[in-house]
Amino acid sequence: MMQSKVRVEVVAKGLEVPWAIAFAPDGRIIFTERPGRVRVIEKGQLRPKPLATIPDCVHRGEGGLMGLALHPRFARTRWLYLAYLYEQRGLKVKVVRYRDTGDALVEPKVIIEGIMGHAVHDGCALGFGPDGKLYITTGDAAQRELAQRLDRLEGKTLRLNDDGSIPPDNPFVNRANARPEIWSYGHRNAQGMDWQPGTQLMFQTEHGPSGFDGPGGGDEVNIVERGKNYGWPLIHHRQSAAGLESPLLEYTPAVGPAGAAFYKGNRFPQWKGNFFFACLRGERLIRVVLKGREVVQEEHLLRGEYGRLRAVAYGPDGYLYVSTSNRDGRGRPHPDDDRILRIAPG
Repeated sequence: MMQSKVRVEVVAKGLEVPWAIAFAPDGRIIFTERPGRVRVIEKGQLRPKPLATIPDCVHRGEGGLMGLALHPRFARTRWLYLAYLYEQRGLKVKVVRYRDTGDALVEPKVIIEGIMGHAVHDGCALGFGPDGKLYITTGDAAQRELAQRLDRLEGKTLRLNDDGSIPPDNPFVNRANARPEIWSYGHRNAQGMDWQPGTQLMFQTEHGPSGFDGPGGGDEVNIVERGKNYGWPLIHHRQSAAGLESPLLEYTPAVGPAGAAFYKGNRFPQWKGNFFFACLRGERLIRVVLKGREVVQEEHLLRGEYGRLRAVAYGPDGYLYVSTSNRDGRGRPHPDDDRILRIAPG
């Protein structure tokens, strides 16, 4: 396989665990920092003042302000969605919609709340699918048995309308003792999500068992589909069982798969339609070449060069953007960390 030649440019530095990145139609880059801040890069410069600091966000362990998504018609609605940890008789996760004025976030509206949270395993990937619905990943909140329970929201992918109401075609809408928000279940902690151009299939990255709940490794890439059971904790690694979905890709030893994005641009013609995901423990960016559902080949980029990588996002300028996560308590920070990097052709 041809090695991709890339040039890495630093877009912003001195950040604190940038978790998710989105691109506004007016050219702003908007991103979350896990301690609770929403930040903006404008005309190549990091704004010193946050767009917002979320008052009820709790930053604990691996949890805090995490997911970010812009409404598909953001230029008109100005709606921005955040997923974060908060305190309400213990740790919980909520998704809140705000209106962006350009220099503040106003009119908070709770989309969903009361999802069990924890210092680990909170999911919190947000994204609007090709169907215009909002998809939300939830972690098992370190209680593995919750992932198989259809009466619970933890360890799932949820699907909602943009106002938080439930689409009538969700798979469990009319099933007794099942939450109607659920799209898929049996997940441990999925933190990356994007849709394949052309097929519109949803791909997710998911963290496999760690020392405290099973053998290490077993990190996954899954194609996630309506109503399906992805097996946790009944199966993991490369195991299979009737009625349960095995992963498209599995990684042992663990790589810590985080944010994910498909490349849709023309600056790297050989990357068109490829799936990229950032790795925390693996300290690399993995490129997956696909033919529909089939994996053709893989390439490991930036291996060990920038430490732990968290977010990866496709920019409208045709570049990939990646964030480091070296100030998350598990990394060895460089003096400039954390950073947002732009990946350009070498």
